[in-house]
Amino acid sequence: MSHAYLNTTDRWCLSFNTGLFDECVMPSIDGPQPTVRGSIAAVLGPVVSGRTYRNLFYLVLAFPLTMLYWPLFSFGLVLGTFLSIVLVGVAILGLMIFVVRALATLERGLANSLLSVSLEAPDDVTQSGGAGGEFRAYIDAASTWKSFGFLSLKGFLGIVGFVLAYGLVQGLTLLSAGVRRPLEVSFGEVNGDPVTWAIETVPETALAMGTGAVLVLLVVHLANGFGYVAERMALALLGASTAGSDID
Repeated sequence: MSHAYLNTTDRWCLSFNTGLFDECVMPSIDGPQPTVRGSIAAVLGPVVSGRTYRNLFYLVLAFPLTMLYWPLFSFGLVLGTFLSIVLVGVAILGLMIFVVRALATLERGLANSLLSVSLEAPDDVTQSGGAGGEFRAYIDAASTWKSFGFLSLKGFLGIVGFVLAYGLVQGLTLLSAGVRRPLEVSFGEVNGDPVTWAIETVPETALAMGTGAVLVLLVVHLANGFGYVAERMALALLGASTAGSDID
């Protein structure tokens, strides 16, 4: 048997098969509530934020850098490994250690310039005496292998940057239909056949501009999201954050 009563807040509460009335537990509505202006700012704010375009430029730049890193590492590591039975291979592998650290310095500079981080070079290289002491110190330093890990993961950011650049170009092209109609937009090929959209009528133009606006908004929000991922990668693998970095 169930019972019902009207509490002091004029909301009905039910107590099933207990014989007693239970108190209502209603969700709290305390705290700031979202406003229309705040929601619009959250959606459109990244479009006019300089940080968005710094993140986007960093991600797009990652693609050509990845195209440089992968052949360099593949050639150096494979050739050095195969020739390691002679001194030439050992020298090549040793050179790769210095290349990795030099590229990590470049990446740290890019992160400091384009992302919301402020990194300082790690100081874990302990100098030791004797022949090859500096080389041994670089091998022992954790920062060397963290740098190699970052450069390897940079390929993921390069792919993301390429996709975002393509999406942004297509979005802007669709938005331009309002002033360029009639317009034919190409989306590449499928099984050798071109995929195009011929925009000629007013409804097609409105649909194209709406699609382009959504695509541009999606790209800028994804750029900030993956920019944050890049920041965390840099903080974890390229060096410690100095006082004044925007994120912990």
